[in-house]
Amino acid sequence: RSSSSCFQSIVLYSFLLCVQWLMLSFSSLLSLSLSLSLSLSLPRPFPSEDTALNEDDVYRSLEELADEHDVGEDDIYDCVPCEDDGDDIYEDIIKVEVRQPMKMGMTEDDKRNCCLVEIQETEAKYYKTLEDIEKNYMIPLKQVLTQQDMEAIFVNLEDIIKVHFALLRAIDLTMVSGGNGLGKIFLDFKERLLIYGQYCSHMENAQKTLDELIATREDVKCKVEECTMKVQEGKFKLQDLLVVPMQRVLKYHLLLKELVSHSMDRPERQQLKEALEAMQDLAMYINEVKRDNETLKKISEFQSSIENLQVKLEEYGRPKIDGELKVCSIVNRTKQDRYIFLFDKVVIVCKRKGYNYELKEIIELHFYKMSDDPMNNRDMKKWSYGFYLIHLQGKQGFQFFCKTEDTKRKWMEQFEMAMSNIKPERATANQHNFQMHTFEKNTNCRACKMLLRGIFYQGYYCSRCGTGAHKECLEVITICKISESLTEGPKMVAIRNYHGTPAPPGKMPLCFQTGEVIELLKGDPDTSWWEGKLIQTQKTGFFPSSSVKPCLDPKVQVHKRNMERQQADNLLKSHSSGTYLIRERTAEAERFAISIKFNDEVKHIKVVEKDNWIHITEAKKFDSLLVRQICCS
Repeated sequence: RSSSSCFQSIVLYSFLLCVQWLMLSFSSLLSLSLSLSLSLSLPRPFPSEDTALNEDDVYRSLEELADEHDVGEDDIYDCVPCEDDGDDIYEDIIKVEVRQPMKMGMTEDDKRNCCLVEIQETEAKYYKTLEDIEKNYMIPLKQVLTQQDMEAIFVNLEDIIKVHFALLRAIDLTMVSGGNGLGKIFLDFKERLLIYGQYCSHMENAQKTLDELIATREDVKCKVEECTMKVQEGKFKLQDLLVVPMQRVLKYHLLLKELVSHSMDRPERQQLKEALEAMQDLAMYINEVKRDNETLKKISEFQSSIENLQVKLEEYGRPKIDGELKVCSIVNRTKQDRYIFLFDKVVIVCKRKGYNYELKEIIELHFYKMSDDPMNNRDMKKWSYGFYLIHLQGKQGFQFFCKTEDTKRKWMEQFEMAMSNIKPERATANQHNFQMHTFEKNTNCRACKMLLRGIFYQGYYCSRCGTGAHKECLEVITICKISESLTEGPKMVAIRNYHGTPAPPGKMPLCFQTGEVIELLKGDPDTSWWEGKLIQTQKTGFFPSSSVKPCLDPKVQVHKRNMERQQADNLLKSHSSGTYLIRERTAEAERFAISIKFNDEVKHIKVVEKDNWIHITEAKKFDSLLVRQICCS
């Protein structure tokens, strides 16, 4: 770096050569000089943080960035070269003099003590920096900024300062007794440090807001400049200092990693390893929160560009891919130019309308399977590379056409990924019933005990036992705490059709038609959404509580097996006109029949099952057999 540093290194290097020349042969001296020249190479400057903030790079892992900067375990502050030493803010502020390369002859206890001292002293310097920001910026700027601007710039820094006041005190106390309890401290503070997710995800916007205020308001500009001169004589700008909290929280797992490496025979090693895993989990959580906030911005842009869209797109999961395809339904074979937005749960089919889009259809992937169409591209023409979405109950399907084979492959991969997210293979393993879910509170995976990361659809929720899990942990999760043999819930009957609109916030809708019977799994009288299970299909999901009413007699059978016409006549004669039942016929071509009392006579109508549809006439078809109890009109 500086010429003085180079000169000192050369003097030290020359002195060591002279000493070794007296003790070793020329060949040994030559070998040693090579190793010394490597060990005495000057430290490289700390990297610019621009890569972490670049708009084109927002999806890079913060932990990956931190690991890239972790060149060697011997010096976690060694960094990759950068062009501007002025961006070396964190190192200039936080680095302490006690940190020196491990020397030959040092015991493991000596190295461990160096690690402990570094953690303590860097934490003290970091807390001092937070205090400086509060004292010299936050308090004075309240005179010229609104509360909204203060929150936009400093986010939740007040809460972070309180957490680190307590953390520093805890570290100081454990250092008095030799630092044996340091691992437990980080384990205890993990949950409190989760507030960094909010800070890091809003940091870029904080800097942008500050820059805009300085550029447009002279009073703010003068006040910020005045405040800056009070912090190390203006060496650091507020924009630079706002980055320090993110850099600090991503250093904890690196500091603990080195401490663990020098605690091989220590009784607290296992606890330190758990603390290391906790801080690694924290870093990944912060990354995912930041990523989700960027994703929500993208979803918001989609939302504002699609006309006639009455639902919130974020309720459909994360966007997978979007672009122009040609679409035709299985019934109507005409290809139509459409712009497609694929989310985890749905396909949003739109038509371009200038710079915006007109909503044409929402396809719920839960009811479809995907199938390739290898024959469609035999002519090698553009827009002839197709694949199907086939409805699981035989309803209308869709065919999508892509411009090239490569485009088709990419779309099919994303469709497969989306369908795997909403219907993972192990969703019902060990008697569970897991569904994609947004957890309102921070939740740990039941299997691996790590955090479910992000801010929406973080993982999977079992509707039976209420446990949470990562997708990759579903196959190893223990058996469901609530068995299938438990008492069934109360029965409800649908009083109106529900086809998933409006959609339950962040939940899978349970679609049904008037008259279908639903077992209530979870429902509060004061809430608008209940969870239930269709008796006929065993499907589960959420529905509006206003769309059902209690069944008066849930023990009455939906239909009587092997009921003859005469039996139905006898049963219905005692009921008023308009009463009907669905019965199973014996030894007949058509399995079911409807028997109805009308004008004091009982009539019988055959129910025809054809092409996965239910018919009572050729002109009218239904997707399911409507289920009712025997009831009076």
